[in-house]
Amino acid sequence: MMFKQLFSAFKSGEVLDRAFSQLDEMLDHAQWMFIRANEVLHRKTAAEEVKESLYSRDKSINELLRSIRRKIVRHLTVNPGSEVAASLVLMSVAKDAERIGDYCKNVFEVGQCYKDDYHVSRYHDPLEDACTRVVGLFDTVRRGFRESDTGLAKAALKTADKIGDDCDRVIEQLLGDEQSISTHEAVAYSLLARHYKRVSSHLANVATAVLGKVDELDFRP
Repeated sequence: MMFKQLFSAFKSGEVLDRAFSQLDEMLDHAQWMFIRANEVLHRKTAAEEVKESLYSRDKSINELLRSIRRKIVRHLTVNPGSEVAASLVLMSVAKDAERIGDYCKNVFEVGQCYKDDYHVSRYHDPLEDACTRVVGLFDTVRRGFRESDTGLAKAALKTADKIGDDCDRVIEQLLGDEQSISTHEAVAYSLLARHYKRVSSHLANVATAVLGKVDELDFRP
């Protein structure tokens, strides 16, 4: 069953419709966390100013995930065999949204712990570009999922793949770099490359729901 059919199933009942809205709430919280974490990373905002709010939003994401699961279980218990495919899709992508929140916390922790500046443009510049594209990817994925727009979903996957490739390239270059770079700075670059790639990858998983069948979730060529 393709997502357009699943989307209509979401809208056919109040329980799944509410769960569907809660998924977008999760992504909204995660997007806020990602932006704030990178503001801390670039010294635009003090870590102390946003830490409590950032971790509070992560707790909200976790609570929303549990709420979605409860709604799905309750719905399937009361209506056995009803909208199982839609429920499985929502359960899968909600877990992706929860993982995004965790990686946003990881970005924040890099900014909180690494106190020095970023001096090496060959690593800093591509990571800056990846960060900017991840922020835009949140908007594309959220809109594509809400509207069941396959064009936006395909665009999201293309962007996520490019972000992943660029982040992999940063790590490969770091491992083979024979030029002088401080250990702390190299660790910061490698962690950011990993975290940005994982955020974009989980967003891409959400986008696959718009394009594929239930058994193809999280997979693409």
